[in-house]
Amino acid sequence: MRQVVEQLEASRIREVANEGLGRADVLKFWFGESDEVTPGFIRDTAVASLQAGETFYTHNLGLQELREALAAYTDKLHPGRGAGHWFDRLAVSSGGVNGLMLASQALVEAGDEVIVVSPAWPNLVAQPLILGAKVKTVPLRVQADGPRAGAWVLDMDALLAAITPSTRLLVVNAPNNPTGWTLSAAEQRTILAHCRRTGTWILADEVYERLYFADDTPNGAAPSFLDVAEPDDRVIVAHSFSKSFLMTGWRLGWLVLPPALTAAIGKLIEYNTSCAPVFVQRAATVALQRGDEVTPALVAHLRHCRDTLVPLLRALPGVTLAEPLGGMYAFFRLAGQDDCLAVAKRLVREAGLGLAPGSAFSPEATGWLRWCFASRDTDRLVQGVERLRHWLAAQPPAAS
Repeated sequence: MRQVVEQLEASRIREVANEGLGRADVLKFWFGESDEVTPGFIRDTAVASLQAGETFYTHNLGLQELREALAAYTDKLHPGRGAGHWFDRLAVSSGGVNGLMLASQALVEAGDEVIVVSPAWPNLVAQPLILGAKVKTVPLRVQADGPRAGAWVLDMDALLAAITPSTRLLVVNAPNNPTGWTLSAAEQRTILAHCRRTGTWILADEVYERLYFADDTPNGAAPSFLDVAEPDDRVIVAHSFSKSFLMTGWRLGWLVLPPALTAAIGKLIEYNTSCAPVFVQRAATVALQRGDEVTPALVAHLRHCRDTLVPLLRALPGVTLAEPLGGMYAFFRLAGQDDCLAVAKRLVREAGLGLAPGSAFSPEATGWLRWCFASRDTDRLVQGVERLRHWLAAQPPAAS
């Protein structure tokens, strides 16, 4: 076995979840998905495709109908160029994570320098490591005081200083999992201009683009590199059907690429998965075509979930938490509880509460906990806070 694979760290979120295996009494908020099932019309479309016998291979880059729907969807969110501008820049992948790996395979060679803005979903660091890259992280910093105390923000000077002509790839996830941090359009322009000078590629993980709660964009979506980049810029944007369309288990995503890279990604898809299943692509096509029946209501509900959970958590003693601008997570710190992995395991065993440890996302996030608030029933969120309140009250006072 390759040493880099042997040394990969197992998921600490899974490690916590294993503490609750077989326990129906645990309120589970550890994984990054809604507990709401995929809408019926999407599931019915997949069933109809299977009943019609669509069980064969298809184009590496995806069904034409799906790519056309994706082009129209992309142009709706990022208008001004027309759907035709996007069609030849699209590649359908077998999940957002597969799309991210395809992009890394296309760009990264062993020994290349890759920079990841952290805290970040662990896969974003692991993928270039698997390919033999030298990965460096540039951590966000935490605002210590003021109305946004506990918010994670970008140190732009530190990021730009880290990106040099030796940097092959910058990986950035915004809106961010786990912190809820979001890039502004001005920050994206600054980063892009710098990467143009250094010749650095940007891989932007924008899977939470639609799960955005600020009212500062005309389309309701978070700022995107697609709004500031030219077609031939060294920018790849990764998307997924998982979050905005309630399709986590379907494993379907897509990449928006410079046109010159599309054919190469098609070859990589051939050697990775050949193609995504047709019935899943049919379901995704109708999800895009009828997305207004799903995503706006989902975002409104997630806002309600956030606005239910965050004030309750803030009212607990010793909690540091800023209201997230995007995503589906409350990321918070408990005073005096620095071993977040141990705390998360104890919360499962002693309080029946399942949260993700911050150390799963970066060393800088040690001591923090991630709570996925994508719950159909906000009463579950309230119950979860009560369990946390009782658990905190039972802890011995810190030694003076």
